[in-house]
Amino acid sequence: MLDENQEKVEDNKNNLEQDVVSSSEKTPETEQQVTSTVENQEVSDVVNEIQEEIAATAEVSAENNQVPEFVKEIDYSKMPLENLVAELERVLKDQPVHKVKNQVDAIKNAFNLKFGALLAEKKAAFIEAGGESIDFQFSSPIKTTYNALLSQHKKERDAYYADLEKAQKLNLEKRFEVIEALKALISDADPKIMYKQFKELQNTWRAIGPVSKTKYNDTWKIYHHHVERFYDLLHLSNDFRDLDFKNNLEEKLKIIQKAEALAENENSNDSFKQLQELHKIWKEDIGPVAREMREEIWKKFSQATKKIHDKRHEYYRSMKTKFDEIIQKKLEIVAQIEAFDISKNKNHNDWQQSIAALEIIRQAYFNAGKLPYAKSEEIWQKFKVATKKINKAKNNFYKEEKISQQNNLNQKIALIELAESLKDSTDWENSTEVLKKIQADWKKIGHVPRKFSDDIWKRFKSACNYYFDQYHKNKNAVSEEDQLIITAKKDFLEKIKTLEIHTKEGVLEAVNSWKSLGYLPRSVRHLEGKFNKQIDRLISALSIDKNEIEVLRFKNNVDGFAANNDVRKLDAEHIFVRKKIDEVVKEIQQLENNLGFFSNAKPDNPLVLNVISKVEAFKKELALWKEKLNYIKKINY
Repeated sequence: MLDENQEKVEDNKNNLEQDVVSSSEKTPETEQQVTSTVENQEVSDVVNEIQEEIAATAEVSAENNQVPEFVKEIDYSKMPLENLVAELERVLKDQPVHKVKNQVDAIKNAFNLKFGALLAEKKAAFIEAGGESIDFQFSSPIKTTYNALLSQHKKERDAYYADLEKAQKLNLEKRFEVIEALKALISDADPKIMYKQFKELQNTWRAIGPVSKTKYNDTWKIYHHHVERFYDLLHLSNDFRDLDFKNNLEEKLKIIQKAEALAENENSNDSFKQLQELHKIWKEDIGPVAREMREEIWKKFSQATKKIHDKRHEYYRSMKTKFDEIIQKKLEIVAQIEAFDISKNKNHNDWQQSIAALEIIRQAYFNAGKLPYAKSEEIWQKFKVATKKINKAKNNFYKEEKISQQNNLNQKIALIELAESLKDSTDWENSTEVLKKIQADWKKIGHVPRKFSDDIWKRFKSACNYYFDQYHKNKNAVSEEDQLIITAKKDFLEKIKTLEIHTKEGVLEAVNSWKSLGYLPRSVRHLEGKFNKQIDRLISALSIDKNEIEVLRFKNNVDGFAANNDVRKLDAEHIFVRKKIDEVVKEIQQLENNLGFFSNAKPDNPLVLNVISKVEAFKKELALWKEKLNYIKKINY
């Protein structure tokens, strides 16, 4: 049965195509043909475009003949993942499955961007913590819910369009049947009942649902051709014909008024949608007008149509210009990422600085503006390729770094076990030398995985501190020789309180004299502090460079720690100096990176000069800290 119906449809289609050809030869006065004779060809082109738009939308407009409701545009890029999923669920629940494509695509685009960034962040953290890239897995309830919503939407959408296709085929058969009935009515032409039968056929035609867009215009043209043939036969019933012509004219004038009003609407998209609906009503619901009025009234409607069409196209031209600007910005940022230099990255700090700088560039990409999915996808792929190249290099570095850090961890654990085996030793001379060497070796070993760093340091420090605490307790007992040193240093301290020394050499001589008196026992180490205060007083009175004064003070303090064999204070000072060096280096690097943003600025730009001044100041400070570091490194403790 289905095959027979299909054959019938195809036969009808062939016959009706012949009707279109013959009608174009016999009746050049149809509205479609009037359009082709309008002096302004642009108007004709616009109308043709409108007809194509109507055909495209006609196949999914079964529900009503109203203007589609516009959905307020939402900036999904600013929504967090949870809100995007909630919005997707709301859209799919509240709106018909065939009307949500643009919203669903916009939500998908925003979600994929945000989830991709989250995934990259989680993977980077996983690798930094010591994981292998191949072992990385990340599951999210949000992503699970999101995938389930899209999967259900796809099923519903596929089912909808399958049902729609079936309905369209059936509607096409029904339209062919009406056309055949109309042709039979014209052939048989019974004046008594033909008008009533014609009206019934009109009502039947209007009640038929949508057909495929590829069939819409052809079937309507053929139907309209036979409608006009029918009216040509109504010469026997002029009253009926004239009444219809009058009513149709009134309705078409109303449509023209509405179209002219739409031309003043600021929302060009809204106007265009409503204009399409007016064209559908003009074609589907209203019959012909008197022959002498057809060209004039169609011309008015076409001109109003062109105004709305031109306004809409102007809007899209402006949007295209805006999108072109955004595309150019994004492409420039992609080029900046592609040119980003990571060849000099040798350690963790180098990579962290690069990652921070790249994040600024990434945010600039996202802040450049939104694009429609069709325009953004190609650029987004270029962006992903550029960032992926850098991420791959970063991951390779941290993979190698993981291996190196694991080796460092094994070495430090071996030193900890050795230190713990010696912490209770009373062989002060030999064990002290071994512990000092262990501490020196520890400093030479590089970083370990972050999750072990604090624990092994506490364990190592605990073992070393325990031994040296016992060692110093043993040395606290003051011998007769130590007492002589104490007395001599107290006398020297009283003497220096009254001294006024005005040269660096004199201060250094006083320091050396103090050292030559010998080492103080632990119980009276406070004398070192009193002596250092007096030296600070003398240094402050010197007429020398500020940095030179600071170096003198530093050397005096460090020498005091060394003289008392205070390993912990020496270590603390060593760590502090290294920390300050790292801080100053970071400040210099940040400022130099900032200078890169002023590459096109003039050399006398106040902002550039300010940054350069800061860089120079930090470089002087760096030189000072490096001098301190070099000095403390020379001390054998």
